[in-house]
Amino acid sequence: MNSENNRLSTFKDWPFDDDCQCVPSKMAAAGFYHIPTDQQPDLVRCFVCYKELEGWEPDDDPWAEHKRHQPNCDLLKIMKNHKSLDEITVKEFLDLECKRQQNRTVRKT
Repeated sequence: MNSENNRLSTFKDWPFDDDCQCVPSKMAAAGFYHIPTDQQPDLVRCFVCYKELEGWEPDDDPWAEHKRHQPNCDLLKIMKNHKSLDEITVKEFLDLECKRQQNRTVRKT
């Protein structure tokens, strides 16, 4: 899910439309991919910190919600200096990938 396009492709059945703040393109840009369940059709997960969020409202800003619920996410830290993940350096990418793998390991244990 490192690729924004891959994350965006998971939002096929996203329950919010283009008039909302939490449209798929903004969700994917903020690091989220869609993992809906029958009980939680708007469930998303960050590809770096693995924080899961649901209960989205049309006016919710994906970046603001990400920061509010997981302020120490390494994606948020890196994105303070960039407009898009396409702008990060190779070193930043590798650091982010290391953090992502650490978070993935912790989540599985």
